[in-house]
Amino acid sequence: MRAPLSIVIPTLNAGDDLPATADALLGGATSGLVRELVISDGGSKDDTLEIAKELGAVSVTGPAGRGGQLAHGVAASTGEWLLLLHADTHLAEGWARLAHDHMTEHADKAGWFRLRFRADGFAPAFIARGANLRSRYLGLPYGDQGLLISRRLLDAVGGVPAMPLMEDVVLARALKGRLRGLDCDALTSAARYEREGWIKRTASNLGTLTRFFLGVSPEALKARYEK
Repeated sequence: MRAPLSIVIPTLNAGDDLPATADALLGGATSGLVRELVISDGGSKDDTLEIAKELGAVSVTGPAGRGGQLAHGVAASTGEWLLLLHADTHLAEGWARLAHDHMTEHADKAGWFRLRFRADGFAPAFIARGANLRSRYLGLPYGDQGLLISRRLLDAVGGVPAMPLMEDVVLARALKGRLRGLDCDALTSAARYEREGWIKRTASNLGTLTRFFLGVSPEALKARYEK
């Protein structure tokens, strides 16, 4: 019986992040859980695709845009289960066992991981706690927390929206009532927060979410988000 899980990672100039992200996934590969790693690249100018080849990953390329890249990667994958993961998110030790248990016992739900930043201090812990409360009580986990979902369930809610931004929010809303937190950390990069400031970056993220709910297009939001 073939391993059930395909891991899909969208990339854009992720050469510095990808090796450590892949290292954190080794437990799934050695346990027989992971069938393949799929890298969906949006036009990297660095060594992302060379690293993907060294890792033995399946690589697909297309226009940049996280939702579209995820959708493209999912289409190229063959597993009955999918783990959608950002290139700078490292799953903590033990993730494979928890993923296996979820896949065995909760096939009707999608699983998300508990957010933690790879940074010390009050601000990273406080903001991560807020994100985890939002995920648990509002049903809105973001993409940097990872999403473990069966292909059947993903197809049932219409797949990954091919949007340049906010695809994770749209997908989470489509999965309302069918999301489950996993007792494992997703340790994500704090680089953008550290560069822009924790308060400023958090306020910007909240503003982006608010504008999206008020009807601003994902394309306009992406242009502002990347400034």
